[in-house]
Amino acid sequence: MPRTLYGKLALAFLALIALSGILSIVMTVTTTRLYIQEVNQRLNQALASGVVGEDILLRDGEINQAALADIFHMLMVINPAIEVYLLDPQGAILAFSAPPGKVKRRSVSLVPLEAFLAGERSFPIRGDDPRGLERRKVFSAAPVTHNGHLEGYLYVVLGGEEYDSVVQMIQGSYILRLSAAVAMASLAVTLIIGFLSFNWLTRRLRRLIGAVGAFQQGDYAPLLGLSQWLRPTGGDEIDQLGRAIERMVRRIEQQIRHLSSADASRRELVASVSHDLRTPMTALQGSLETLLMKEETFTVEERRHSLQLAVRHGRRLERLIDELFELATLDGGGAALNVESFSLAELVQDVTQKFALEADRKGLRLETEMPENAPFVSGDIARIERVLQNLIENAIKYSSDGGTVRLTLIPGERKLTALVSDTGCGIAEADLPHVFDRFYRGEKSDGKGPEGTGLGLAIAKRILQLHGSPIEVESAVGEGTTFRFRLPLHGV
Repeated sequence: MPRTLYGKLALAFLALIALSGILSIVMTVTTTRLYIQEVNQRLNQALASGVVGEDILLRDGEINQAALADIFHMLMVINPAIEVYLLDPQGAILAFSAPPGKVKRRSVSLVPLEAFLAGERSFPIRGDDPRGLERRKVFSAAPVTHNGHLEGYLYVVLGGEEYDSVVQMIQGSYILRLSAAVAMASLAVTLIIGFLSFNWLTRRLRRLIGAVGAFQQGDYAPLLGLSQWLRPTGGDEIDQLGRAIERMVRRIEQQIRHLSSADASRRELVASVSHDLRTPMTALQGSLETLLMKEETFTVEERRHSLQLAVRHGRRLERLIDELFELATLDGGGAALNVESFSLAELVQDVTQKFALEADRKGLRLETEMPENAPFVSGDIARIERVLQNLIENAIKYSSDGGTVRLTLIPGERKLTALVSDTGCGIAEADLPHVFDRFYRGEKSDGKGPEGTGLGLAIAKRILQLHGSPIEVESAVGEGTTFRFRLPLHGV
């Protein structure tokens, strides 16, 4: 049990209570003893001066033995606990009432006596105990004079040996014994209440430990059910720890599902990449093998056609590899954005000029619609150019001869909206959720799929995600498709 939090708290509490009890008893005994000494000294403050009276105890250093014997006898009858000593002016002991052999000192210090006789009120004032070399006791004192001349002192020790031991004082005091018994009973009750309180306070922690142990064995249910007994808001540290652990478990569970999905996507990606790489590789290899096998029988035109076919498939393979590498770089975090301010209108004009010849070959109109003095935007100009190229290329690819591809810029308060629309075959509603999937290629209205890698829109979406901008698509079959994204205005 000491290794558990409850055991450690219980032991610490026990040690604290024991220490507090010992200190309380020591302080009680000490203060009681000092109080008794103070009361005793105050009550007997005038005892010595009253005893001296008119009797002449000392004259020219000579002791009046008869008078002294009478005083010793009288005081021993009144209070056997007191001890009487006759001192000379220097504090040397001249006579005493104690049994022979009990007195260990030959003199006592006069400093406490002088303070007592001067009227010091900070009782108790303790002086040397002639019967012990280390002990100090309360006393009463009075000067012994003759004809106005100081002959010595009468030194009355008020506490005898019965005050020397704390144990004897406790044994001899019913109040002290009762106080000690009450204190011990209070400590015992406090310990019991403390142990029960610690057990009650740590019950949720033990439950939390059990849930974490179950999670370690693969059982998620206990941890996911923590919210049933944790306070929903606020609470103490255990509630906060429980909620944090529950969030962590849900995050782990989500990550596990994500990893499972990512693993499935990876397998699908590998299969798709293998298929898409195999197709141009097979075509390229077939063209070259055909050329080698029929090199002598091929005419110049046939040989040229085979070489052109091989080059076309080689370029397709090169483009697929480049786009795979680009997409892997974007996904892997290696594509740091070089954000700067630039004119999106000028960039649109430059990109459309690059596709002007290709649009003319297909009989398409490539139009732009932009406001004058279009505002500057913030972004990576090279990456945004790549997005525009992919969208325009996709629009040209799926547009029929005589159609229109239009690029439109619409300024807003905080962002500039770009639209790339075409009048092509459109996208079926069932295919819309998949247009940004990797290696996805839609079918044209004539049932023939266009050539391409199926990575252009996936790359465009990933670039815009890095810019914090979603890309949206709207389409109607037979009417055309529009892609929309937004970039923040410069300085906003």
